[in-house]
Amino acid sequence: MSMFCRQCEQTAGGKGCTIKGVCGKDEKTALLQDLLLHGLKSIGVYGKALAEKGIRDKAAEKFVIEGLFTTITNVNFDPSRIEKLVFKAYETKERLVRTAAENKIRAGNETMASVMDWVPADSTGGMLEQGRRYEVSRYPAPNEAVRSLREILIYGLKGMAAYADHAGILGKEDKDVSLFFYTALAATVDDTLPPDALVSLIMEFGQVNLKCLEMLDRAHHEKFGVPQPTNVYLGVKKGPAIIVSGHDLLDLEMLLKQTENTGVNIYTHSEMLPAHGYPELKKYKHFAGHFGTAWQNQQKEFDNIPAVVLMTTNCIQEPRISYKDRIFTTGLVAWPGVNHIDADSLGHKEFSEVIKKAKSLGGFTEDKKEKDILVGFAHEAVLSVAGKVIDAVKSGKVKRFFLIGGCDGAKPGRNYYTEFAEKAPKDTIILTLACGKFRFNRLDLGYIGDLPRLLDCGQCNDSYSAIKIAVELAKAFKCSVNELPLSFILSWYEQKAVCILLTLFSLGIKGIRLGPSLPAFVTPDVLKVLIENFGIKPITNVEDDLRAALSGN
Repeated sequence: MSMFCRQCEQTAGGKGCTIKGVCGKDEKTALLQDLLLHGLKSIGVYGKALAEKGIRDKAAEKFVIEGLFTTITNVNFDPSRIEKLVFKAYETKERLVRTAAENKIRAGNETMASVMDWVPADSTGGMLEQGRRYEVSRYPAPNEAVRSLREILIYGLKGMAAYADHAGILGKEDKDVSLFFYTALAATVDDTLPPDALVSLIMEFGQVNLKCLEMLDRAHHEKFGVPQPTNVYLGVKKGPAIIVSGHDLLDLEMLLKQTENTGVNIYTHSEMLPAHGYPELKKYKHFAGHFGTAWQNQQKEFDNIPAVVLMTTNCIQEPRISYKDRIFTTGLVAWPGVNHIDADSLGHKEFSEVIKKAKSLGGFTEDKKEKDILVGFAHEAVLSVAGKVIDAVKSGKVKRFFLIGGCDGAKPGRNYYTEFAEKAPKDTIILTLACGKFRFNRLDLGYIGDLPRLLDCGQCNDSYSAIKIAVELAKAFKCSVNELPLSFILSWYEQKAVCILLTLFSLGIKGIRLGPSLPAFVTPDVLKVLIENFGIKPITNVEDDLRAALSGN
């Protein structure tokens, strides 16, 4: 076995990738990511001790967030970049060690010695050997239940790091969120903590992540305006084109400003679709529409088109030779041999090279429209018509709500979500978010009165909207979320979905149906706890699941 990774839904055989990641991650990248995570745990131990004494290191907090985000599935595949981050992790840890010594602060306990004393090897080969010792199946743990709970917490942290990073880029930071990374990372190397303590910490994490999601929601709405229901053009228009994928709205805004009056059209791809609902983004006339579908189809969709692609965050796949010279990365996402756009010290990015390339390709030769679809149903838009929604439920016009959302992926079984949306009765409303919606967002599901049956709440980054809608509707009906005529039908792929699921658990939401398969990192004992406490249910078949959901089960 040369590597081991089981953090995503598509892990090999449903057990773990051991030769090469299904995502395209090779052994070198995987082992360096494992070593980087070990280094982040060492920062967590010292950062937690300092924070408990009121001492903060903002640079260290920022680095932990960026480091965790870097290790999410489909973000950074460039070993040279990760190697530099490993050394930076050590430098950061040593800075905290000195601060602790200067203030006579004792960190950690005897069970944490190996992580506290960590020093990276001085050669790539040596670092790879260290990474092999620290990959998940070999990392020391008292027992498999503890290992599983630690993994759940780590993958949740990775997801929250993505949301915290997006908020941080927009100037938002929350002390409780930033310092919880330390607390949780330290807990994953503390052998004195029993399983019950880790379960409690995971529930606490869910509440902290809710605060992080709310912070990101506020950051987006203050910067780009409150999303409005908006029709989005699906297809292409004549002229040079840049297709923006990923999640980062600030990158998109900078590109829109720099391409204004240049004759270059800007399109969204995958999770960037909801950007069209923001007033400060949709005001640009050359914001032409949306191209393509979900992330896993990019190799086919980006192949042999006369357009440039800009990847702003996770979800990159190995670029085909046919477009490797016209795809650019920025932020934390990276692939070896692909041009990368860095930000300057003030966070500004210069996209002139991307624009020049788009012009040189000539662009699309004619308009080709597929259809329009409706986006922009963030919590403000939905709750502004809450009265109509409540009346429709009370009058019997709306029998049930389905939240069908989460990650998309290539693994067989995801057509379940398309079929579920198709077969949901016409007196039901579907809320959706994240890229899972691409399984059914082109369907014409019609209206109930003047309420669309499909309400697109946004990116996975906008999960707060779906939670807010559910919580506020429960208040209006004077009941709990579990008592609402609402069913959660969720799909997961990577770690951002994990942290959303943990937040739903922390809110006491039960009866969630999850698929296409359950996480490989959840042991039978831990799964038993999830079933007993939260009633989590693997998806089965649409007919049986739909029948049960409609009956409130």
